[in-house]
Amino acid sequence: MRTLPPRTRARRSTLAAATAAALAAVAVVAVPQPAGAAETSPIGFGAGTTGGGSAAPVTVSTLSAFQTAVTGNAAKVVRVNGLISLSGQVDIGSNTTVLGVGSSSGFTGGGLRIKEATNVVVRNLTISKPVAPSDGITVQKSTKVWIDHNSFSADRDHDKDYYDGLLDITHGSDYVTVSWNTFKDHFKGSLVGHSDNNASEDTGHLKVTYHHNQFSNVYSRIPSLRFGTGHFYNNYVNGADTACHSRMGAQMLVENNVFRSTKIAVTTNRSSDIDGYANLRGNDLGGAATEVSQVGSFTSPPYSYTAESASSVVASVTSGAGAGKL
Repeated sequence: MRTLPPRTRARRSTLAAATAAALAAVAVVAVPQPAGAAETSPIGFGAGTTGGGSAAPVTVSTLSAFQTAVTGNAAKVVRVNGLISLSGQVDIGSNTTVLGVGSSSGFTGGGLRIKEATNVVVRNLTISKPVAPSDGITVQKSTKVWIDHNSFSADRDHDKDYYDGLLDITHGSDYVTVSWNTFKDHFKGSLVGHSDNNASEDTGHLKVTYHHNQFSNVYSRIPSLRFGTGHFYNNYVNGADTACHSRMGAQMLVENNVFRSTKIAVTTNRSSDIDGYANLRGNDLGGAATEVSQVGSFTSPPYSYTAESASSVVASVTSGAGAGKL
């Protein structure tokens, strides 16, 4: 493994010894989760999110019916049957579960927005080609969100700003789990914290867990995390320029992941004036470099979880992630 030097700044020193110790640390938990396992409730910071719970499901197949069904804060379960074209985004109310039917139901051209809401579950959707300024899913000023077993994609045929993010979590959102999703063919994968200038709203929030996701041919932001606290474990990243990016004082624990055909697996010192922090353990870097200028204090997530060994991650994620696997 090679480690690239961070940018030279007078105010900053590279913690080489501490970084080496962090990279050598052994993951605490080794019992693998069954390949393709579909949890009935989220693991991680989003634990306790129930969405619409046991509310009677409503099945929709048109945009207008979907917009009506997801409005308001009463408990509801909305099943999407078929592929719906969007221009822009549809707002999702609190206490909502949105669930795709089969393996190819969802949205194209735009996406969903969870804004000023709480207790929202989004599962088993295909979400493709969200034309800017729309994200595939935007989470803003919201808490308790579970994004699970969805297939996100775009293409790399356009300029990098033609599409927006596949999944962005911003404006002080909190307690989010992103699990068993696929992210494919995109420039800007998943942004957590939208601006270096938003410390007053974001500091102390943006607690997110990413586990068992597959990122294929996604250029960067896997994820990009400002200010918050991120746990990135058992993910499979293939074909990235820059994967995990911790900045603006963010704390990131990167644990038991697999990186292939990736230039930089983890960086803490790019693009922002203030570095982030990262701890690495149990990863299979596959020859990817790391740029860790600051080793962080986030080593023990405040929840129960099982991190399988990196040696079984590719099989588990490729067989279990994405829509149609529930």
